[in-house]
Amino acid sequence: MAARHKTTALPLALAYAALIVYASLYPFSEWRDQGIAPWAYISAPWPKYWTGFDLGINVAGYVPLGFLAALTVLRTRPDAGVFQAVLRATLAGVAISFAMETLQSYLPVRIPSNVDLGLNSAGALVGAVLAAGLERFGAVAHWNRTRADWFVDDARGALVLLALWPMGLLFPAAVTFGLGQVFERLETAVSEWLLDTPFIDWLPVRQFELEPLVPGVEMLCVMLGALVPCLLGFFITRSVARRAVLLPVTLAIGVGATALSAALSYGPPHAWAWLSLPVQVGIAAAVVLGVSMLWAPRRLCAALLLVAVIVHLSLLNQAPESAYFAETLARWEQGRFIRFHGLAQWLGWLWPFATLGYVTLALSRRPSQI
Repeated sequence: MAARHKTTALPLALAYAALIVYASLYPFSEWRDQGIAPWAYISAPWPKYWTGFDLGINVAGYVPLGFLAALTVLRTRPDAGVFQAVLRATLAGVAISFAMETLQSYLPVRIPSNVDLGLNSAGALVGAVLAAGLERFGAVAHWNRTRADWFVDDARGALVLLALWPMGLLFPAAVTFGLGQVFERLETAVSEWLLDTPFIDWLPVRQFELEPLVPGVEMLCVMLGALVPCLLGFFITRSVARRAVLLPVTLAIGVGATALSAALSYGPPHAWAWLSLPVQVGIAAAVVLGVSMLWAPRRLCAALLLVAVIVHLSLLNQAPESAYFAETLARWEQGRFIRFHGLAQWLGWLWPFATLGYVTLALSRRPSQI
């Protein structure tokens, strides 16, 4: 049997499957039994109302899942062959879609559909065939060689985090690149959970009101937020020259994702409205510091990353959420992005903490193991 390989496709496929579950079952409330078989939708007639957007999004939503699942099979089971990879990836997509549509039978705000099941399955098949085609033309093998040339052997976790970072930026934040702003939300949620219980008196009362960040602190938060993914990339990159390429690419992706978020939230004319003077200075400072650390040892980059994340979270969580947050949330919830807005928001909340855990675990190993 051919040797199995560690692949970034596996954790990405699992993460994407989790996002599908979230998008399919949101808002996870008011579950009820309708008194009919949950799979009765399979024999239901074609829905009366549908749009091209709905059809396209149901196909496109499962293409990455099929693609990543097929890549996982091709990488972890090279002896399985292309056909087996496509078959297993497609069946995985069908199984997940069937489970989601069936569970939607118990949610009052969701309508299970045999059309959605078919389109989701078709999307998984398209993604799996695309992965098989890339394998046939040698693109997968080329990526494997490129990854081995650019990154250290055990770079899978960091690559997954770097791939998820732009997605976390898609939900509007109070501060540019300000992922992990959870204190105010967490405080409110805990208060609501403990309301009308004896434990509400156990909750500490905050002695101060959260104040908006002054421009200098905002600039520092932007700089740290931009620098963290760059340092994460430095931690797994093999050479200074490759770091020099990774630095501007990472920052450009972050700027592009933030602009896309603003365009989706406030309209294309406002795509660059967030690029204020403190943000511009913060990005420029991140570039300067990033260049100065191109030659830093890997363990030093990891240690500086930990400091940057902790300081960034500390400063960020002393500020209130954006004044436009409620309006933005209403727009996303009432529009076509109702299934997506929560995914990006959860990624934005959890990404810094996942990065903190990953780097802490990596630094706990012996230097020879890193």
